[in-house]
Amino acid sequence: MKPRADYRTLSAPSLDALYALGKSLANTALGHTIVELVKIRASQMNGCLFCLDMHVKEAKIHGERELRIHHVPLWRESPLFSAKEKAALQWTELLTRPGPQGVEDKDYAEVSAHFSEKDVSDLTLVIVMINAWNRLGIAFRSTPGALDKAMGLDKAGLH
Repeated sequence: MKPRADYRTLSAPSLDALYALGKSLANTALGHTIVELVKIRASQMNGCLFCLDMHVKEAKIHGERELRIHHVPLWRESPLFSAKEKAALQWTELLTRPGPQGVEDKDYAEVSAHFSEKDVSDLTLVIVMINAWNRLGIAFRSTPGALDKAMGLDKAGLH
């Protein structure tokens, strides 16, 4: 697929705010594992190959096992994820594709059983952020791997 407009240049000031959000969430108590699993799952659901490519590489660099990455689409059936990780993935799916009733109280209670209020807030912002990036990626057809060298993702050893 051929990339479309260069939104990174055209809307640089607005994207700076999105980058700032990402930086503010980089060192939450959620940890790299949950954050990358969430970004991978949302990117899969949204069909954003650019983001999926990036976050699989980031997860690998942060020590994620490849088999777990392969299991993300079927996380409910996989024994490789903890209850806390599954709660984060469930929350990701609910917020990425909310139903007509939004998010039910039982769903909020379920994620809150595994995360503090602050962590649920941070997790929600991570999901909001990756969904925004996914929309940009699919709208403008960002080229997977185009930023690997600049972001150090070539160190993942995936090509």
